[in-house]
Amino acid sequence: MSEYIEIETEISDDGRTMYIYTNLALAEGSSESYHSTTAMEEGSPVAQALAVVEGVAELMINDRNLTITRQPEADWHVIVADISAALKDFFL
Repeated sequence: MSEYIEIETEISDDGRTMYIYTNLALAEGSSESYHSTTAMEEGSPVAQALAVVEGVAELMINDRNLTITRQPEADWHVIVADISAALKDFFL
């Protein structure tokens, strides 16, 4: 297991979606899609770890990347900080 995780972010043009790129595999095989926190809580271990992040409306996990759609009132800075912390806790 790696001793570190690198995280890079990119916000879509409409500001509702964020792409998060990491250096670690987040999913094995096919991509995973979750359209609610409840679905995330019942999903893969990584999805379960991210289910606690408030403001996430939808999550897609594909290999080393995440696609996050936020709830309209959610702040990206808070979401990114919480996702970073959850991923670090999960992998480290």
